[in-house]
Amino acid sequence: MTAYTALIHKDPESDFGVSFPDFPGCTTVGRSLEEARTLAQEALEFHIEEMNKDGAALPAPLSLDTIMQKPDFADGVAFLVTVRTPGRTVRVNVTLDETLLEAIASVSRNRSRFLAEAAWEKIERQRGAE
Repeated sequence: MTAYTALIHKDPESDFGVSFPDFPGCTTVGRSLEEARTLAQEALEFHIEEMNKDGAALPAPLSLDTIMQKPDFADGVAFLVTVRTPGRTVRVNVTLDETLLEAIASVSRNRSRFLAEAAWEKIERQRGAE
């Protein structure tokens, strides 16, 4: 997991805008502060997913001091967005019940991705319960 700084900007007659100094071009907008925070998470996850598909390297997070020294970001309110950053893909063999495998294949074209996402969801639920 890696935390990146997001900046919320708000003009009097506008919605809440969110930008990511580490990811130029990755922005979103929300009508409320809570919506902007939720959409910021989704926007950053999507942006990183697309970078991975393109084989682009993810930047190391800039420090808040570095970000706030830039005039374009000085009026923003900072918050952190934590995302899973992908590691190296490792091939493994697993044994599954045949009917489970068929059920997975019926809802997903990519079984490996489906299983990985399901595993992450369960891990996050268990961590949240602790």
